[in-house]
Amino acid sequence: MPAPRTVLLTGAAGGLGTLMRGLLPSYGYDLRLLDLRPIEGEPDAVVADLADKEALRAAVRGVDAILHLAGISLESTFDKILRANIEGTYNLYEAAREEGVNRVVFASSNHTVGWTPTPREGDPLLPVTAPRRPDTFYGLSKCFGEDLAQLYADRHGIDTVSVRIGSCFPEPTTVRMLSVWLSPADGARLFHAALTAPVRGHTVVYGSSANTRLWWDLGPARALGYTPQDDSEPFAGKLIAEQGELDRSDPAQAHFGGAFVVDPPIWPH
Repeated sequence: MPAPRTVLLTGAAGGLGTLMRGLLPSYGYDLRLLDLRPIEGEPDAVVADLADKEALRAAVRGVDAILHLAGISLESTFDKILRANIEGTYNLYEAAREEGVNRVVFASSNHTVGWTPTPREGDPLLPVTAPRRPDTFYGLSKCFGEDLAQLYADRHGIDTVSVRIGSCFPEPTTVRMLSVWLSPADGARLFHAALTAPVRGHTVVYGSSANTRLWWDLGPARALGYTPQDDSEPFAGKLIAEQGELDRSDPAQAHFGGAFVVDPPIWPH
């Protein structure tokens, strides 16, 4: 499909949204920004809750595609996750259906498979077809989002790429992150591929850079046209010297979900 010109970026004030606000315009996108709170320096941004169906429909109206990053990005109570991540994502898809927007890129998460043991040396990379094993209500909400995307693809013809994002930061901060790190530049490359690839239906891919210590199969992402350029290995020496190698007797280091399997970071609000 041709590159969408206008893309609604939800969660535009968040960490990942802020990174993509700076990087995606270089690919030719005109970003329409939406967040729950005002965005400094962006007076035209839409300030709305995902529960506000009318505001959401107005924000969706006229865009070519949606990059959905909004929602709670850590663990919280089920009620809060339900409202923000589950009902909010449903409201977004309904707005897309009502306004005839047929391409969504959904920020899923590696926490959909958080209880899966990490591979040891010689083990195959984890495929996207592996059983989902969410580690938290947050991970569960991302499983829901993937299933919702499949339903809207089959029933309403809305094509979605669900990207199971690892950790998208300027540089990795833990030894575990060496395996799941997605550089911001590679994040923009991957989202651009997901927005423009000639795929139909619902596609699930893992989202990381081409890390030497990679845990999952990037084949489906590469099939979209994604060509990662970065690798976390230059950061490995310093992190291992400070933190030591992964200790697989520690559940937080032996599963894809990291600390989310034992002591998940709690959303404070």
